Amino acid sequence: MSKAVRYSEYGGPEVLEVVEVPEPHAGDGEVRVAVRAAGLNPFDFKVRRGGYIPNHQLPSLQGAEFAGVIDEVGAGVTGFSVGDEVLGWIGRGAQAEYVVVPAAHVAAKPAGLDWAVAACVGLVANTARRAVDSLALGSDDTVLVTAAAGGVGVIAVQFAKATGATVVGTASEANHEFLRGLGVIPVAYGQASDGTSELERLRAAVRGPYTAALDNIGGDAIRTALALGIPADRVNTVADKAAVEELGVQGVGGGKKTSEELAGFARQAAEGELVVPVRSTYHLPDVVAAFRDLETGHGLGKIALLIP
Repeated sequence: MSKAVRYSEYGGPEVLEVVEVPEPHAGDGEVRVAVRAAGLNPFDFKVRRGGYIPNHQLPSLQGAEFAGVIDEVGAGVTGFSVGDEVLGWIGRGAQAEYVVVPAAHVAAKPAGLDWAVAACVGLVANTARRAVDSLALGSDDTVLVTAAAGGVGVIAVQFAKATGATVVGTASEANHEFLRGLGVIPVAYGQASDGTSELERLRAAVRGPYTAALDNIGGDAIRTALALGIPADRVNTVADKAAVEELGVQGVGGGKKTSEELAGFARQAAEGELVVPVRSTYHLPDVVAAFRDLETGHGLGKIALLIP
């Protein structure tokens, strides 16, 4: 038997349990990974709250990204051996002592890359990469990134900067200095104490017009982007499916993952080309506290579970 995070009813973090499950083993074309760290994502709690994925069945394991050490290799696997340090993805079940995945779902972890960072880079970088690419940004663009200090946002601003675009990011004031260090123009959320609105501050932040937006919040944030004069087809949201139909914005998010892409993100993180902040780590028994932290919607970057 081994330990894994599971929930048997929909709800908040309190429905999460660390339970004993049958120990999985690698089959043909698969590897088993002894997990050292697992990343937490909003997708996890959106599914756990219910109604996000049609026909989702309970009880359910949780977690989609991990980093660890291969300890079993199935028949037909080439390129990986027992003892290799890897990072990878799974449909669900990454928040566990062991995961079994196709060998094509893992990539070698650079030796100098921290376990928590390795477990947190893949999904947000994949989502940010596709979202940024959807807008074909260039040096003539001024792009708004909402929730710019969040897990996806902080990666998206870096990819957007790399296109030569001017990047403006909304974030809590506590994260403004960090964003400035990435070359981002930070703007505070919501109504300010001086009475100015977020829309007014965004307009004052740059001289020229905004030409694109990468949204990580949904709702009013998308309407603010449109109020800035950004055409709907140059607004991409990864957080609001309803707005895609209602407002005609794009909804390009994560997908089309490959081990080659994951290896590239890991290399960039290891070499300092991609900054992947991990604001806090928790151990497996503290998974409820970890998700309470994540579900506040505040804080810089990602949260990881350390295992064991």
